[in-house]
Amino acid sequence: MTLIEVKNLSKSFGEIHAVNGISFEINEGEIFGLLGPNGAGKTTTISMLSTLLSPDSGDAFIDGESIIREPMEVKKRIGVVPQEIALYPTLTATENLSFFGQMYGLSGNALKEKTNEVLEIVGLAERAKEKIQTYSGGMKRRINIAVGLLPSPKLLILDEPTVGVDPQSRTNILETLKKLNKEKGLTILYTSHYMEEVEFLCERVAIMDLGNIISSGTLNELRMIVGEKDSIKIIVSDEINEKVLEEVRQIQEVDKVDYKDRSLHILSLHGRNLLPKIIELLSDRSIKVKSIEIKEPNLESVFLELTGRELRD
Repeated sequence: MTLIEVKNLSKSFGEIHAVNGISFEINEGEIFGLLGPNGAGKTTTISMLSTLLSPDSGDAFIDGESIIREPMEVKKRIGVVPQEIALYPTLTATENLSFFGQMYGLSGNALKEKTNEVLEIVGLAERAKEKIQTYSGGMKRRINIAVGLLPSPKLLILDEPTVGVDPQSRTNILETLKKLNKEKGLTILYTSHYMEEVEFLCERVAIMDLGNIISSGTLNELRMIVGEKDSIKIIVSDEINEKVLEEVRQIQEVDKVDYKDRSLHILSLHGRNLLPKIIELLSDRSIKVKSIEIKEPNLESVFLELTGRELRD
């Protein structure tokens, strides 16, 4: 069953076209990833879906309700976890959740029970009485998620929820979201520019760039865009000039070459067989190799194939 239907959604800020007529659907009970570099239009998209911004054209329907015609009904069905930490630092976690819970219309025992429930979910029940200003960045992010869970949403929208957190907190956040989806059937829309997060969490992904959705599908469907190509990453000690790059491109079975900051990225159907030829060429040109990595196709490879540049460019 389709829970979210986005139809030709557009938004501009002056001459900047942040979102250009995008369309996609999210099924009930799935984790859907919106992947793209900073400035791709992800935050603008979810700001429209959460009714914080009005679209210039198009519409979206969440559980059958229009973000344009029934924004209040949409708000009842969603929880939003913004990119910024939206908490009061001098209040405790419990006090923050109590405040936001009242904003959602909770009170009395229902508010107390829900506050305790979401604290357990994010693993911070034992730290509930401590002020937010004493929390680490990762703990603040987890309370941010707890706030988004207070209204018992049908859809949880998260905008880059792991930015700036330590690896342990990042893992905790991702595992919590996966558990919520698996055990409670919560539908999740997750935006990120971290390819590995989206690959870990999401069943289907839309890749966004410069306000457009350039491709979407399951992870396997997206990987098929680059076929069975290997991704070769070679870090060199010396700069590679354009003449040498062209020589690399001319090697038989090299499909694509990208170079930035002394990092050579090559796509090929026969990466392991090709590697000795590339190393030999670089050696002949007195270019020292610092490290070599060969990976199977991933979303980084897909983005490079579709745009000609790396995801974090």
